[in-house]
Amino acid sequence: MSERLDVTGAWQRISMRYAWVESIGGVITWAVIGVGATVPLWFVFDGDLPLWAWLPAVGAAVLAVVGVVFAFLRTRTIGWLERGDDLLVRRGMLFRRFVAVPYGRMQVVDITQGPIERMFGLKSLKFVTAAATSAIAIPGMPGDSAEELRDRLVAVSESRRAGL
Repeated sequence: MSERLDVTGAWQRISMRYAWVESIGGVITWAVIGVGATVPLWFVFDGDLPLWAWLPAVGAAVLAVVGVVFAFLRTRTIGWLERGDDLLVRRGMLFRRFVAVPYGRMQVVDITQGPIERMFGLKSLKFVTAAATSAIAIPGMPGDSAEELRDRLVAVSESRRAGL
């Protein structure tokens, strides 16, 4: 017997600016890998590189472009839904993941912001439950909505815990 998720209400989506945050991080990573694999060959060949020696840099550039495309596709899949008893978080393109976090089980609701996120005015909302492996994050939220959701979640979780 298959049970369907009771998903009533409107899913909230993260900002598409988060795709740029992910893209910048991916491009920097692939640039470091491409340069790190190509520069040592300059010393081996005394600056007169054969054509094949550029393959690591070209491969890294291609993978960076693919990473940018996937960052935009992945960003569209991240969202959350506030339900009566829990918060439902979804993500994933190929392998979809839905996590329901009961309000009464939330222990810590934290907002983080890295340097690239700060440039785009985004924050990540993270919450932890009693289970050690249940750190759930909603990245790419505009600053005001992240703080509003955090305050709402804290208020609801406090009222639910008081009833235990």
